[in-house]
Amino acid sequence: MKKIFLIAFCVISVITLKAQSKTYKNFKVDVGLGYAIPTDGNSNSVGGITFTLEPHYRLTDAIALGLRLESAGLGFKQPGTNDVTVAVVSSYCATGEYYFMSGGFRPFAGAGLGLFTQQSVTIGSGSSAVISPSESKFGFFPRVGFETGHFRISSEYNSIDKGGYIAFKIGFFFGGGKK
Repeated sequence: MKKIFLIAFCVISVITLKAQSKTYKNFKVDVGLGYAIPTDGNSNSVGGITFTLEPHYRLTDAIALGLRLESAGLGFKQPGTNDVTVAVVSSYCATGEYYFMSGGFRPFAGAGLGLFTQQSVTIGSGSSAVISPSESKFGFFPRVGFETGHFRISSEYNSIDKGGYIAFKIGFFFGGGKK
């Protein structure tokens, strides 16, 4: 088993060294802020915000692999009461993106897969708060967007078990510009 991992590591290392970006710097870090909309069918959701930090490594000018660290705060109003629930969803996902153009305007499509952890707090009208235990589940997301300069806009559908959320993000990235 150790030999298989060693061989796989060597093959991936050789491919990575051979297939580096020619036009763009290999390493970049995306920072994004956006609006999140729950998709669980609950008509009482009020949306929320999302914050993302995502380092990427470009294998080629068109392909980038990364690790997304994201937190989203989603709000819900309980029907018939003044109770409000705030759910915080954190995710740690491996990502991949494919860039369709190599010029200044670069549309892309991508996907990710990883661990989503959710915890919620319900605040009642009697100033009482109920904290639910956190739970972790695997999830995935497809994404589309574009980059121009160091500016980035994207949208994605985060699918977690039977629910999830749609996120519309705007941001920028450090590094990764033209060589």
